[in-house]
Amino acid sequence: MTKKLYYEDSHQDSCHATVLSCTWNEKKQCYEVVLNQTVFFPEGGGQYADTGSLGGVNVLDVQERDDIIIHYTDAELPPGTEVDGTINYKERFSKMQQHTGEHIVSGIVHRTFGYDNVGFHLGQELVTMDFNGTFTPEQLQQVEYEANEAVVRNLPIVVIYPSREELDQLDYRSKKELTGQVRIVEIPGYDVCACCAPHVKLTGEVGIIRLIDAVKYKGGTRVTMVCGFRALKDYRMKEDNVREISRLLSARPEESAQAVHRLQEEAHMWKDKLVRSQTRAMEQILDNLPDDVENYFIFEEDVDKNVARRFADEGKGKCHGICGIFLGNDTDGYRYILGSESIDLKAFSKTFHEALGGKGGGKPEMIQGTVSGSEEMIRSYMESV
Repeated sequence: MTKKLYYEDSHQDSCHATVLSCTWNEKKQCYEVVLNQTVFFPEGGGQYADTGSLGGVNVLDVQERDDIIIHYTDAELPPGTEVDGTINYKERFSKMQQHTGEHIVSGIVHRTFGYDNVGFHLGQELVTMDFNGTFTPEQLQQVEYEANEAVVRNLPIVVIYPSREELDQLDYRSKKELTGQVRIVEIPGYDVCACCAPHVKLTGEVGIIRLIDAVKYKGGTRVTMVCGFRALKDYRMKEDNVREISRLLSARPEESAQAVHRLQEEAHMWKDKLVRSQTRAMEQILDNLPDDVENYFIFEEDVDKNVARRFADEGKGKCHGICGIFLGNDTDGYRYILGSESIDLKAFSKTFHEALGGKGGGKPEMIQGTVSGSEEMIRSYMESV
């Protein structure tokens, strides 16, 4: 059994320890090191493991096996060696900010709406929480506000190890049935939850709590959150983006959304004009086709997909063979739409794609896809049909 120093002081970032065993793990291609005591928290409770150094070698991962903490290192540490271990504390503190923030939010959600947190993942950038219920935007704003109130109150994080009798009398959150000694993390007035991970000592250490996204997930809601320094990083990134958008639009930051809406409206207007112009041009081409035309193709850099489809659809009735449009250039390749009332294009597409490095599909009377051949190669092939 390894003495778990991270439970005695979650802010302790180093320790002196003795190597009890060191074995080679062939599958992971690294060493498994066991110490008499450690500050390294293993992966568990939805949280990834601490990393750092141990006796001058890198700790790549940490796992728990039968109450023994396994340190995976990139070099050997002989049994009996005394070593100094140091964790990446900046990363540890960030994880504690996120994990305590998750407890605060989940406790508020459970108390207010009766929903359970049925899934939790603490990643290197974001935290996701899966709740078995849905929220309105206003409800999530209220949860976020109350969570930050808990931070401002700077409440102590209380950790207890109740007896089985005491546990039976305790109203606490847990995602699964627990056996053996249970570790309870309490945030007074907000949450009581079984948890194996280290937490900050005071809610004030969590810093700002931001719920940045919420989507429907498996009949409930997946909420994405950032806390503390991660929230600061997220805020700075978004502020930089808003500032740059404001500069590009020559608008004040608070007016940038309205400026984007105006730009979208203008873009839609110009697109509609372009589509109408392209439609007239395609209609003129089709109107001028002679009655005895066999195959007819045009090449354009870009045309609205609906206009292109209409051209091939209407053109197939004016050609005895195939009518089509190719969009693109020799460098990037071409998108195509072909139509015919006399040729089975679905059967034709197999040799067509083989000859021109293409792919696509459709129906016997109309196919679409892409080809990588040049305009000259495409014309040469189509003339041979």
